[in-house]
Amino acid sequence: MSGAVDPRRSSPADGAPDSTATRPNLSALATEPWPRGFSRRPTMNIGAVLAELKREFPTVSHSKIRFLEEQGLVTPDRTPSGYRVFSEADVERLRFALAAQRDSFLPLRVIREKLAALDAGLEDVPVTTAAPAQHGARVGLEELAALVGITPEQVGELTAAGVIVPDAGGRFPASCISVVQLSTELMRQGVDPRHLRMMRTAADRQVDVVAQLTSVLRGRPNTPQDSRSRERAVQSANDLSGLLSRLHGALVSAGVERLF
Repeated sequence: MSGAVDPRRSSPADGAPDSTATRPNLSALATEPWPRGFSRRPTMNIGAVLAELKREFPTVSHSKIRFLEEQGLVTPDRTPSGYRVFSEADVERLRFALAAQRDSFLPLRVIREKLAALDAGLEDVPVTTAAPAQHGARVGLEELAALVGITPEQVGELTAAGVIVPDAGGRFPASCISVVQLSTELMRQGVDPRHLRMMRTAADRQVDVVAQLTSVLRGRPNTPQDSRSRERAVQSANDLSGLLSRLHGALVSAGVERLF
């Protein structure tokens, strides 16, 4: 018998499993929408999704999730009866969109672009950080001071200057955390609380502009239609807020340039 190797031996025998068949399909993995590695089997109704997201985003609502779906950020499956059914991957996309709005004030257009880039593998997987919302909708004076790392007296100073405003029970909305952080850093740079009060007044004027521009969209969410209109109003307000903030920054930068 010849010692030559039968070339057919390099192929799997009939009926034997091909080792390449068990390897991951890299091309399919590369084109899988983001997030990769999460189950895409629809198992959660909208109530379960809401309960999951509320732990990180206390103000999220059914109408908010439906609105993000309408905007094409997530595409849940539907039961024969028409009910939405979400997967773990759907929840991660919703979490990304909500965090981008809350932490970076990104408009939906930019969020869609970022998700498309993630789907195409053009961006790194985003890293989320702890956000003030996890501490609850409102915090007390001492808790606010502890979160920011200042004394209650310093929080009281900002309150007296009108930079932050507590409710009737003496508690502050979670959004005050970032306001106090930035205000504290500015005071360390020599900014007087009275100047911070001027900034608060300027911000309130910008809020008035946003209120006027979104007045037609705003309404009481008594019906599903009203809820969707409210979400559109919220998104429009967020978009306007981002643009006004960018304009303010550009104007300040241009003014500083004139100083030198």
